[in-house]
Amino acid sequence: MKTDRNSPQRSAVAIGLTVDVIQKEDQGSGKRTRGIVKEILTKSLSHPHGIKVRLADGRVGRVAAIIGDKPADPDDGPDSTTQRK
Repeated sequence: MKTDRNSPQRSAVAIGLTVDVIQKEDQGSGKRTRGIVKEILTKSLSHPHGIKVRLADGRVGRVAAIIGDKPADPDDGPDSTTQRK
């Protein structure tokens, strides 16, 4: 497997992010798979081959690139059910 010094650090990877990963069977070709991070499997702060994650659909791979931000959490915004009358 080729070492990618530009792989994101663990601190940049968060649950809910859209990422491209390289699955183990695609290491030779470098084929990327896009998905949403469900679980971060790598415990260390960095890894020379990328942070290992489980995607929402269950596939596992190492993060090659972060594609998009985490979707907005509806609990972060104003809640219309708590407005005062």
